[in-house]
Amino acid sequence: MASSAEILNHLFGHPPRAPAPIAYNFLVPNLKGLENFLKASESAASNESPAPETSPQHPNLPPSPPPTPKPEKSNDEPNPITSSQDPNEMPSSTSGIDEPVQPGRETSSTAPSNTMEISIFTAATEAFTKANTNCTIAESLERCKPIVTLAKSRDIRVRGYVSVALGCPYSGPNVPPSTVAEITATLLEMGADEVSVADTTGMGTAPKTQELLKTLFAAGISPHDLALHFHDTYGQALVNAVVGLENGIRTFDSSVGGLGGCPYSKGATGNVATEDLVHCLHSLGATTGVDLEEMSKTGAWISKELGRSNESRAGKAILARLSP
Repeated sequence: MASSAEILNHLFGHPPRAPAPIAYNFLVPNLKGLENFLKASESAASNESPAPETSPQHPNLPPSPPPTPKPEKSNDEPNPITSSQDPNEMPSSTSGIDEPVQPGRETSSTAPSNTMEISIFTAATEAFTKANTNCTIAESLERCKPIVTLAKSRDIRVRGYVSVALGCPYSGPNVPPSTVAEITATLLEMGADEVSVADTTGMGTAPKTQELLKTLFAAGISPHDLALHFHDTYGQALVNAVVGLENGIRTFDSSVGGLGGCPYSKGATGNVATEDLVHCLHSLGATTGVDLEEMSKTGAWISKELGRSNESRAGKAILARLSP
């Protein structure tokens, strides 16, 4: 298995071809992790050798995935998305909430090249923080401060994560929303550009998601500073995502083929499948720029490469329809 430095050097030095810019996100556990990240970045920047091609004629190179999904074709007018006042009512052009759902908020017109960003993380319960990072919540936030300071001095975008926001495997399903709001506000005040509030265990429900968002907004946190991260353990991820959408959230984490999980939460499945989330958003009239058929092919490919089942219901249905 390649080391982190080798992976970073390969991505920095040999970025894959893509029709749109790619935002690479790296999880940084501590200051040393960020320093190693910066060293790899600087090393790749000083290497002017051409990037190698990945092809069947080069058996020692990693296998190539299917072609990168191309942006879906759309009409001149973007599709509207459902109103936060009424999920069945389509908003007018002056409603102020009908912006398209964009992957990472960047488009080919606003992001001329690939970008790098880092992620820092903590959790909403002391028990999970202790199990995951062997420290208290307060200590984890102190660890984040020098990371954010160094990243911002290098003009690197920072994303924060708050795990187990809607249920903890150790403390139970009732995590106080006020605790999540306090931690989220601290990360934003520290300098994080965005905070992803995570239902790591998949215990979240629509009413709990609604209550959490209400508490976050009451604490003065803007929906534009938030992302939502749902695991689909109990099949509620899409429902919760729609609640977020109706409340003005426009950034959602997902994983192709439903990859992922949590080693500290028994039974927790992966993130909501990208194919399922995109299919849901498209059914509501949202514009994502994602070619769902190509995304479904990618989900099937990576699942096969990893020797695991494809957990995307929409992806499997689309591929079945496309098969001769």
